[in-house]
Amino acid sequence: MADIKATWKRLADRSPVIEFVDACLRGVAQVMLQNNPLTGLVILIAIAWGAFDSGNPRLLGGAVVGVVVGTLTAILLRADRDSLRSGLFGFSPLLTGIGVLLFLRGNALVWLYVVFGAAATTVVTLAWNNIMKTWGSPAFTFPFVLTTWTLLMGVYQLVRLRLHTPTPPTLPGHGGAEAAYFDGDTVLGMFEGVAQVFLIASWISGIIILIGLAINSLRSALFALIGTVVAALLAIWFEAGAKDVESGLWSFNAVLTAIALGGVLFKPSVPAVIYALFGIVATVFIQAMLATVLAPYGIPTLTAPFVLATWMFLLAKENFTPIPQHKSYRGGLMAPLRPDVGKKS
Repeated sequence: MADIKATWKRLADRSPVIEFVDACLRGVAQVMLQNNPLTGLVILIAIAWGAFDSGNPRLLGGAVVGVVVGTLTAILLRADRDSLRSGLFGFSPLLTGIGVLLFLRGNALVWLYVVFGAAATTVVTLAWNNIMKTWGSPAFTFPFVLTTWTLLMGVYQLVRLRLHTPTPPTLPGHGGAEAAYFDGDTVLGMFEGVAQVFLIASWISGIIILIGLAINSLRSALFALIGTVVAALLAIWFEAGAKDVESGLWSFNAVLTAIALGGVLFKPSVPAVIYALFGIVATVFIQAMLATVLAPYGIPTLTAPFVLATWMFLLAKENFTPIPQHKSYRGGLMAPLRPDVGKKS
């Protein structure tokens, strides 16, 4: 494995084309806070499986167009080279590409919307990174959230595109949905919750993504599993709607929070693990709050609960020190904000 990685790195250093492919694959992996092209390739396979299995193959196209356009935009804007090579300008545009094609209906114009959205997400990433460096925190997927919310809500004023989200505009409140309980469907929903990070409804894709995570970081894979299980059990305990629990919609934000707080950002310790569990629980309730706020607009929460929870828990506990030398962390999420991170390889 080490020889393959070294060979691939040499090829990427020598060929601009392979270097670009490498950056895009790392961009796919960076959605899960990983900096590994092989992890990115495995996750791309998971996206492809879920897209074709659900009868919506264009979601794979949205992912590819998103990460490619986002990375190209960063190159044209002369973004930081180390950040570019780490895939930090590809992951949010990738999610925007999938989100636009999942939630919008229309003709060929929707693809123009995808291209514009992906490029705009990169601009928002650059802007938001400059804002967040004041607090020493990364933007995470907030550029994807902000751009996609803008694109989706803007469609209400357009005729040639239509919004098609799982939750149509409605006043918030209890909808009388059947409460979830623990059974085989909820177990599959836990794996589906991992795939829902990429807006993919497939438990098989979720398992493939966990494998991709394990390739780079067993700890991150473990915390992804902990995040989806804890969030699903919490949703069942509070009698959330069965359909949403079985679809993994209560789990995917917690998966990202768990990886961030438990697998990447903080030094491993018992207090840090307890802190990560607290963050997972907080993410579930933040998601419930945002779902209520956004219900009248019919707009999904996307990964906003993860972003808000992780910002809060990261900034509140600075003495849980990050580990720059961690293999899944070096040159990764914090690279644009901390110039000292990732200089040595």
